[in-house]
Amino acid sequence: MSKEEIKDEWVIALEKKLQELKECQIKEGLNSCMKCPKVLECELRASYVKAVYSSMNKGSGGGFEF
Repeated sequence: MSKEEIKDEWVIALEKKLQELKECQIKEGLNSCMKCPKVLECELRASYVKAVYSSMNKGSGGGFEF
């Protein structure tokens, strides 16, 4: 396995959340969460955003506040 093929737990978790998000978009007939009326209250999207930041900082804490 090359370096590019090795995935850490944070990347694996991110890919799982992305797949869940895409499945939801397909179920809702959308191509973007921004078109969903539940976008601001969506727990799935919030968990995806959290997975993005965790993959960026490898779980070392911190966050990104809007």
